[in-house]
Amino acid sequence: MTDLSPQAQVVLDAMYEVNMDFGGENATLAAAALEAAADQVVPRERQPDVPDFPDSDQIAPYYKWLCRRHIRAELLAIAAELRGQGDSND
Repeated sequence: MTDLSPQAQVVLDAMYEVNMDFGGENATLAAAALEAAADQVVPRERQPDVPDFPDSDQIAPYYKWLCRRHIRAELLAIAAELRGQGDSND
């Protein structure tokens, strides 16, 4: 069993607390839950257009998109880590 990041370990621990019956499948279930949450909270979006010489009002949508994209990537990275952990437990 490989060491998980603190973020992934918290998610996996929560799965074990809630449902002890699934054993090694907890990591896979947690990954699926995180992927669903990512799709609902920060869905995949098209990158907004960025003007050549933007002022702060014109560039704000782009920076907001970058932040949402980062959050989505972090959630999906934890899910991928858990999926890898779940595969090794099967």
